[in-house]
Amino acid sequence: MGNFEKLAPELEDVERPVASGLKSVWGSDVFAEMLRKIGIRYVALNPGSSFRGLHDSLVNRLGNEHPQMLLCLHEEHAVAIAHGFAKVTGEPLAVILHSNVGLMHGSMAIFNAWCDRVPMLVFGATGPVDAALRRPWIDWLHTSRDQGALVRHFVKWDDQPASVESGIEAILRANMISRTAPSGPTYVNFDVSVQEKKLDALPELPDVTRHRPPLPAAPSAQAVGEAAHALGAAKRVVVLAGRVSRSPKDWARRVALVEALGASVITDIKVGAAFPTDHRAHCAKPAHFLDDAAITTLAGADVILSLDWVDLAGTLKQAKQRKAIVIQVSQDHVLHNGWGMEHQSLPAVDIHLACEPDVAVHLLADALGVVSGEEPAELPALPAFNAVAEETELDVLALASALGEALSSECISMVRLPLGWAGEAWHFRHPLDYLGGDGGAGIGSGPGMLIGAALGLRGTGRLAVGVLGDGDFMMAASAFWTAAHYRIPFVAIVANNRSFFNDEVHQERVATMRERPIENKWIGQQIADPDIAIAEIARAQGVEGIGPVSTAGELSSAVRKAVEIAKEGRPVVIDARVKPGYSPNMVAGLTRAD
Repeated sequence: MGNFEKLAPELEDVERPVASGLKSVWGSDVFAEMLRKIGIRYVALNPGSSFRGLHDSLVNRLGNEHPQMLLCLHEEHAVAIAHGFAKVTGEPLAVILHSNVGLMHGSMAIFNAWCDRVPMLVFGATGPVDAALRRPWIDWLHTSRDQGALVRHFVKWDDQPASVESGIEAILRANMISRTAPSGPTYVNFDVSVQEKKLDALPELPDVTRHRPPLPAAPSAQAVGEAAHALGAAKRVVVLAGRVSRSPKDWARRVALVEALGASVITDIKVGAAFPTDHRAHCAKPAHFLDDAAITTLAGADVILSLDWVDLAGTLKQAKQRKAIVIQVSQDHVLHNGWGMEHQSLPAVDIHLACEPDVAVHLLADALGVVSGEEPAELPALPAFNAVAEETELDVLALASALGEALSSECISMVRLPLGWAGEAWHFRHPLDYLGGDGGAGIGSGPGMLIGAALGLRGTGRLAVGVLGDGDFMMAASAFWTAAHYRIPFVAIVANNRSFFNDEVHQERVATMRERPIENKWIGQQIADPDIAIAEIARAQGVEGIGPVSTAGELSSAVRKAVEIAKEGRPVVIDARVKPGYSPNMVAGLTRAD
């Protein structure tokens, strides 16, 4: 179990440049050196002339090492790879986007990273700001007066430095801001003329240790005392475990605090694993919407501890909970602005601890005399119910059962799950067992995030596994070329229902309300006639493609074969033909009128 990556070739074996004599120094050389100094390991990019200077510096000054470039076939893939990497490691990857056009391509994925609160350093470039230096036509098309305005509403900070010296400071500031909780992407745009400015010598670069992110914020002793008193005096505590860390130490303290309080726990499938779902305190399946068990438990609480729960107000409304003392632990409010509504409804809270959730957990545990707890073991995958018959046609439950049967001896990280996934189908017992969704609830980020997560998992002994939708796969299929090129192993199962089925559910609801035939809900939704050859598309990118498979037995066999291929260092895509459908709770959440 867990040593599949020992056979995988190192990324450093790919794209080795010939040595350069370094007879001169340029502005972009300084920026490349700064990326190395702040500890950036990889730079994901799709090439563009606006950053040709920086591209040259990464290759010929740094030798394409620390950071190493990851060539992507679309800018959105580059950002999604950085997103997946950050979800595993908590560290930012650098992304470089070509002028205004590349930034527009990458903007949806930047929005995902913003909503998911992950660190990311996005760098861009523009044609010469000085109009006298622009080439005819193309430099005018690719120059913007205020390029950052394209993404300013969903990045933490942006800048367009006008000199090498200000570029150094911009990199330092972007790195510091991105890594400071609540994390998020930052954007720095380099003028091509600054990149291509010849310098007499490399300037003295700053000591980056003096520009680190601040220490985590901590609430006042009074606030911690009030929260601890409320929890200690409560009879029915419910913990809403939301956006918490991937740290096993934090996980252990979280479990110890819950056990000491005799609390019940609800988790959210939109974010990463936050609590062991096979624990007696875990009272309901992780889901996009509360199920009946979660509603009943939350409605009966006298104290609710929210650990940066996504949409606290909406969740309390769904449970009709108005009487409990609510303790909110979150810094998310500092990112809210007037452009979007991703901050959700404003919750009514009684005690607000403005810090990272795991900081508060440790402080509350200390105040209540709770021990540290035992860190979770690296355990094999654990489906939550018995295997189905081999001849069973695939639906979401049969798919989960077949996966569990095939992966029962493997230590995996589930990177992505489709919207229709049944939360009761699988147990999470470690913070890396499941990494959560994309944040922005769009389509097309899955392949890139799976690749980035698999990259971040290298050396951990864990196999990255993603269950993608067919629409998600098709929007970003060319991302898999990057995985093949850099030998990044994972197993992707495409839950191929040949439809944008989420919208079939909505069309059925509208037709029912209007007393029109629901039999027409498939029109403009189904991806059929012709069916798409998913495995062939994967093979066209250089990835191993298996399928189509349509029964539980066929899928189990395909997954076992895929694991062996991944152990050789190669990525695999499986076309799993599933019957359209959702778990009942998911359908209820999509169709409810409130």
